[in-house]
Amino acid sequence: MKVMLLKRTCPVHEHPLTQTNIPVPEPRQGEVLIRVKACGVCHTDLHSVEGDLQLPTLPLVPGHQVVGRVEKRGPDANRFTHNQRVGVTWFFSSCGSCKFCLRGRENLCGAARFTGFHENGGYAEYMVVPEQSAFPIPESFDDTEATPLLCGGVIGYRALKLSEMKLGGSLGMYGFGNSAHVVIQIAVKRGCRVHVFTRSPNHQDLARQLGAAWVGTSDQLPPDPLDAAIIFAPEGNIIPRALDALDKGGTLVLAGITMTEIPPMDYKLIYGERTMRSVANTTRRDAEELLREAAEVPVKTVVETFPLEDANAVLQMMKESRLRGGAALLV
Repeated sequence: MKVMLLKRTCPVHEHPLTQTNIPVPEPRQGEVLIRVKACGVCHTDLHSVEGDLQLPTLPLVPGHQVVGRVEKRGPDANRFTHNQRVGVTWFFSSCGSCKFCLRGRENLCGAARFTGFHENGGYAEYMVVPEQSAFPIPESFDDTEATPLLCGGVIGYRALKLSEMKLGGSLGMYGFGNSAHVVIQIAVKRGCRVHVFTRSPNHQDLARQLGAAWVGTSDQLPPDPLDAAIIFAPEGNIIPRALDALDKGGTLVLAGITMTEIPPMDYKLIYGERTMRSVANTTRRDAEELLREAAEVPVKTVVETFPLEDANAVLQMMKESRLRGGAALLV
């Protein structure tokens, strides 16, 4: 099968991914073989191929926003039928028996494995995944429209859950990338007043179109204190500003997998029973809930498509912020 294979990490302009052929994997106990139709391109892929994230194994096939069809089922894999459309997220598997797994928080399992990081992902014609880590895709989304939901969408959804945002409350969003585009649509549908902080004039316009109650930049304060806020941008210097905008008892959620250094800050910014917490990966339940609610809203996504062999060029475009929205590789 055709894949884009990472043999060594290096700057993306050096074309770290090589188009090659490897054997089609065989699904093991409880796994399904998926014939990939589309795979989203994510900033985590960029961090992986360039070596910003230390990979546990090489060579590796990246990609963790996968939409495809069930081609074959391994022993005791009965959740899906042949040719059923499914999606795969960053979360691949966990031990299933530690205290975190038993509490439904498998995202914190010390033995958790992730798609396109520990295991070969979706920059390929086929991939295998545990059937419990694949999810039916609502018919309201085509293959490419669904890809952003499977990473940025699920991460954003978990961030929204952890913010404990109440219906009709005031929510702040710092940064307005793919994840925020999904979250704002869900929050507005729930009746929240959403305040968007972004420097990009295009993103500011889009935020207004998607129902933002107020739009500004991170060095501004919103008209009224926020009940909760989510920082999507990986910029630690935003944290004191976001806390300053947060009402007493509010929650600030950090949604990035990485973040620059957090500067020293006055204790009064956290005083008043404010909470600050991170998002660490996602659970299977997050994916199921997000896909269901996204179909009900319905969430609209903007995705540019490219052939699989253009993966290096697409990652370069992402690094240089030359993509209009999300990006997906068609297989």
